[in-house]
Amino acid sequence: MTVAAALFERHRDALERARAAWLGRGDFTLFPETPDRHPGGVAAAESGSAAFRAQLGRASDLEQPGTIGRLAGEVSPYTCQPLGIDYPQADPDVLFAAARAAMPAWAAAGPAARVGVCMEIVDRLYRGVFETAQAVMHTAGQSGPMSYAGSGTNALDRGVEALAYAWAAMSDVPEESVWERRFGAPPIRLRKRYRLVPRGVAVCFACATFPTWNAYPAMLASLATGNPVIVKPHPAAVLPMALAVRTCREVLAAAGFSPDLVTLCLDT
Repeated sequence: MTVAAALFERHRDALERARAAWLGRGDFTLFPETPDRHPGGVAAAESGSAAFRAQLGRASDLEQPGTIGRLAGEVSPYTCQPLGIDYPQADPDVLFAAARAAMPAWAAAGPAARVGVCMEIVDRLYRGVFETAQAVMHTAGQSGPMSYAGSGTNALDRGVEALAYAWAAMSDVPEESVWERRFGAPPIRLRKRYRLVPRGVAVCFACATFPTWNAYPAMLASLATGNPVIVKPHPAAVLPMALAVRTCREVLAAAGFSPDLVTLCLDT
């Protein structure tokens, strides 16, 4: 069993419960929306805050192709001080070329493998939700509870919902079928094979005030259906999306796929 296939089996129950919930239009969440119910407890909260502070005033560790310089400029609405984090600025043409090169193997992996990897990305993002919450607070300016719930657990719920819809849509397409009809004496029989074909490289634009809320479902729906994603964050709120891109790249690489399926493209 491949790593991606194992990931699908690991997350199959959660995916099927999510799919059943949207079919019945019922309430469903994988993630309690209050910090005190996070399985990591106080230690996870402290670790997330420490991880955020450790990045301040330093170069981002995000590595990707096409780097032509570095950009910084985020200012915390809470402290009114620059975060001092500089990120790699990439040549968009290089990012598109890298994404296109990574796409064939990702498309060939099939829906179950892709969805399994995407569900693992969601799981990893939840484990790092306290760090993301700090990043959202000090870029988008949201309150602590809102940054944890709205930009953390609720945004991840939207991502899971997108995956459930994507999985259902892909599951509706049979891999093969036999079509038969009689024209005169001999029947005509056709054996048909169907192949899901990605549309191409997706570009996800994230806003300044609620970056993860719309970006998570867009990124995950695109990835699940075989399309690489280039993330374009707002210059005032880069860090939440840089963390998401880093997580995606780590999970993809660990599953045996090119991390260039997800990259970050910055401007000023």
